[in-house]
Amino acid sequence: MSGTRKAKITETILRDAHQSLMATRMRIEDMLAVADELDAIGFHSLEVWGGATFDTALRFLDEDPWERLRRLKFRIRNTPLQMLLRGQNLVGYRHYPDDVVTAFCELAVRNGIDIIRIFDALNDVRNMRTAIEATKKAGGHAQGTVVFTLSPVHDTEHYLGIARELKEAGVDSICIKDMAGLMGPYQASELVSRLKKEIGLPVAVHTHYTAGLGSMSYLKAIEAGADVVDTALSALALGSSQPPTESLVAALQGTEYDTGLDLEALSRINRHFESVKPKYKDHLAPIRVNPEILSYQVPGGMISNLRSQLNELGHGDKLQEVFEEVPRVRADLGYPPLVTPMSQIVGTQAVFNVVTGERYKVKSKEIRDYVKGLYGRPPAPIAEEVRKQIIGDEEVYEGRPADLLEPMLESAREEIKEYARTEEDVLSYILFPAYAKAFFEKREKGLTK
Repeated sequence: MSGTRKAKITETILRDAHQSLMATRMRIEDMLAVADELDAIGFHSLEVWGGATFDTALRFLDEDPWERLRRLKFRIRNTPLQMLLRGQNLVGYRHYPDDVVTAFCELAVRNGIDIIRIFDALNDVRNMRTAIEATKKAGGHAQGTVVFTLSPVHDTEHYLGIARELKEAGVDSICIKDMAGLMGPYQASELVSRLKKEIGLPVAVHTHYTAGLGSMSYLKAIEAGADVVDTALSALALGSSQPPTESLVAALQGTEYDTGLDLEALSRINRHFESVKPKYKDHLAPIRVNPEILSYQVPGGMISNLRSQLNELGHGDKLQEVFEEVPRVRADLGYPPLVTPMSQIVGTQAVFNVVTGERYKVKSKEIRDYVKGLYGRPPAPIAEEVRKQIIGDEEVYEGRPADLLEPMLESAREEIKEYARTEEDVLSYILFPAYAKAFFEKREKGLTK
């Protein structure tokens, strides 16, 4: 075989895999124990940061997320390090002003990140442009993301339109982000082939195994020209995590897509992660395939959140009703993809609607802000009667949400000057004020990692 179409792999064991199956609780020592071996494999990249790893490190692990990144970079010299960034939300759950976004991207690259995968929950490219520009200016690889979902408005032409905007914004590559595992193999094949032909940038594909489609979709995506796919070592694969790395490597051996990765070496590393799993037994999620999500389109992490909300409200028996309400709320809101923070906004509203027995009688601040345009442009128009139910006659903002925000860096430096040692500390404080301050206080007492 010529090897000209060699498939490349981004390994997610150090970020999304343990976020999906271990509540993001993996500690840095369990990563560093096999850092050299991971670096020697020959992965396209290692996803190590972003998503929920930032706040979880501060809140639960007494670890500085910036120091974690620096320690990984010190040990992993040959393989690019990658992170997931929520566009103007960074690693938080709301929009931050441009000065904060720019500083965060610059420092992420300076501290060791090579590839920043930038997405927006609504596929609103306006919410990604500042991060794209800052990443490229800092010398990083800006990967623009098309969030995949299923709805009457989310078809191939819709995704191609987003990809064209991302290319115009200057991204270095495109990622198809299928956070709920909804993308079937032939959908993957069509979308990848059209992106390669019409956009002309490298294409990465990210999915989850929640509905049992992941490995099949990857195979068709690779055949259609995908350059990179995201997988997880089998100790933390399947279920709501990614398809297993070893299985894909084995499936492609001896073909023109052969990854060239050493299965025996992968197995040795995987045994390490199997050995540390018992330490995290209280946080391990059950590994199961649930094709029912193809009907309700509820990502794995969202399922556990909904169950928790209902139990707290004393309505644990209403989970199925909430599953059925989620698609109705989503349709009312213009079919937003169910990815952070929209999964939380839609899910919470579905819970309110079911528990109260009256749709939109109780409304969260977040859903009001969304309908007012403060998260960005919905994929489809919100029905007038739904808008009135949620915000009455309040005005809808049509501009870029971050244009309404005042700079924050200077005021935050002043607020946290007693504790902040670095500019990275200031950003941690801006993103998660309570968690960061508590961490800094522990650090002063020598109680942190």
